[in-house]
Amino acid sequence: MEVKPLAPASKDTLDLTAQETSSAVFFPTFTSTTAWSLGQALRSRILSLPPDQRKPALISIALTGGSEPHVVFQCATEPGTMPDNEIWVRRKRNVVLRWGVSSWLMRNKMLSSTGLGGGEVEAAFVRKHALTSTGGGGSADDFAIHGGAFPVRVKNVDGIVGVVVVSGLKQEDDHQVVLEVIRDFIHQGGQ
Repeated sequence: MEVKPLAPASKDTLDLTAQETSSAVFFPTFTSTTAWSLGQALRSRILSLPPDQRKPALISIALTGGSEPHVVFQCATEPGTMPDNEIWVRRKRNVVLRWGVSSWLMRNKMLSSTGLGGGEVEAAFVRKHALTSTGGGGSADDFAIHGGAFPVRVKNVDGIVGVVVVSGLKQEDDHQVVLEVIRDFIHQGGQ
């Protein structure tokens, strides 16, 4: 397998917004078969990363529409993921489900609007949105503004129909691998 590094993830909120609203990331349709093919493409792409970017990761793709997200694809890329990866997947996915944008874009919006550092931005996010705990783990236990969760949008459909999440790489790489694979997948006619 050819080793192929990821491009650096943008941190500019205008650029990130343009990337997420570009027709290049709108699927023509999205079914469980699409999720399976996209999940396999993500796994292959992560396994092609150079050693400095590659780590064991969890890939999860869920559809929206019910009271809870409906997971239609989930796999570990290789041995070494932890149960904690699934918690991060849920928390990142919740950001996309609530705000309709990627978890990386939400993080960078908070960083640019507050001027805070990475360690302080989570607490500011919790305060700004008056988030409360449902799981007893603290006020941020349901949401994580860390890169890796990306909305699934379909042409001529309002809102998001699903969420693609990667957890395990550096957060900027979690985001970038999802963005790159979705763009390539759609460009190549993946369904």
